[in-house]
Amino acid sequence: QVQLVESGGGLVQPGGSLRLSCAASATIISANYMGWYRQAPGKQRELVAAITPGGNTNYADAVKGRFTVSRDNAKGTVYLQMNSLKPEDTAVYYCNAKPRAYMTGSWGRGTQVTVSS
Repeated sequence: QVQLVESGGGLVQPGGSLRLSCAASATIISANYMGWYRQAPGKQRELVAAITPGGNTNYADAVKGRFTVSRDNAKGTVYLQMNSLKPEDTAVYYCNAKPRAYMTGSWGRGTQVTVSS
């Protein structure tokens, strides 16, 4: 079972920034498709950003230009830098790791992000 631990969530004002971290082992981070998902109250979990083992990234349209996903293999950590945050970004953010893109993979417990004035 892959262990993923998210951190970095919190309360931030609109327009602010947060950086989320997902800690695992260096092997897990470098060898898996790593994704950040979010789930707002009453909504389905959705993909926010992902990074492949080869370093390719993709983003949901709603966060393009504002969020950046990156990976530090040596530290065994994946990051999600979130800038220009909006109230609609409020959600629990989850880290996901899967060996192949079509698999379900393993999940962390999530970290709450609240964007409010």
